Amino acid sequence: MQNSRLRRRAILALIALPWPAMASGLQDAIRDAVGEGEFTESGITLTLPATAENGGQVPLTVQVESPQTPALHVTAIHLFATRNPTPGVASFRLTPLVARAELQTRIRLAEHQQVIAIAVMSDGTRRRAVAEARVSTGGCLS
Repeated sequence: MQNSRLRRRAILALIALPWPAMASGLQDAIRDAVGEGEFTESGITLTLPATAENGGQVPLTVQVESPQTPALHVTAIHLFATRNPTPGVASFRLTPLVARAELQTRIRLAEHQQVIAIAVMSDGTRRRAVAEARVSTGGCLS
C-alpha cells in the first residue's frame, strides 16, 4: 500500500515537470512556452549588438509597445537562441504594475545565430522580433 502511494506520487511529480525542460528543439521550446498560433511582427523591438566579443555576456534589450493597463498589458517576454544547445534562454513575467514593458539583460550565445523575442499579451496575442548576432568567442559549453 505504501509503495503504491510513493509510486503514484513519483509519477505525478514527473508529469508536473515543466514542458520546456523536456523540449529538444527550437520549435518545441517555443511551442512549449507560448503555444501554437500566429505572431505579429510589429510592436516589439529587440536590440543586440551585431558582433559581440564575448558570447558569454551579450547585452540585449526588448521593448514592447503596450500601455501596461489592467485591460491590456504584456504578461510575458520569452527569449530564444536558434543555435544554442538549449534554445530557451529566459522567460520574464510582467504585470500591469510594471510601468513599461521593457527589459535589459545579458545572455549567452554559443555561436553566430539569431535571437528571438516573443511577447505574450493579456488578450492572448503574441508579438515576435528577431535579431542576429555574431560572437567572437562562444559563451556556451557544448
